[in-house]
Amino acid sequence: MARTAGSHSDITGPRVRQAALRLFARQGYAAVSMRQIASEVGVQAGALYNYTPDKQSLLFDLMQAHMRDVLGAVPDPKGRSAMDQLEDFVRFHIAFHFGRPDEVFIAYMELRNLTPENFEVIEKQRKLYESHLEQILDNGVSAGAFAVQDPKIATFAVIAMLTGINTWFREGGRLSLEAVQDQYWHMVRTAVGA
Repeated sequence: MARTAGSHSDITGPRVRQAALRLFARQGYAAVSMRQIASEVGVQAGALYNYTPDKQSLLFDLMQAHMRDVLGAVPDPKGRSAMDQLEDFVRFHIAFHFGRPDEVFIAYMELRNLTPENFEVIEKQRKLYESHLEQILDNGVSAGAFAVQDPKIATFAVIAMLTGINTWFREGGRLSLEAVQDQYWHMVRTAVGA
């Protein structure tokens, strides 16, 4: 099929991904058709297959890009105390995810729509991210800085708490993002017995 006049793969490809991201986040993966994505981008439905093999591949690519970005941005803990590492992680997680509400929504809510093979890949990446925090907590327990009974469960609890900010925090409200980071850092520090 011929490409739509005026379309360019280096422009249209990213527009396809952005449209899919918006639509999946607003309506849910299962409710979105390739035809809707094409309409949002302004191309014929058949033209989408120049940019992605199918809707599943598009979802997987979006999730994989998010995980690659977050894993590439995690603060380097070298030479920092467990307490400082934990604070760095808390502040990083909040700031990084705040600017990506659609990616966060899809990363958590659309896992169920991945094929088993794609789920396995994303799950490994998620576990790698979680392992950063779990290692910080393990190190803090070993150093006597934290009183955590089970670092793995504490990891899940802390990440869930931090990610939940995206459901209620809006810029321009009564608290700045920095003030929210301060309060959440205090809550996390208390939760780990520091």
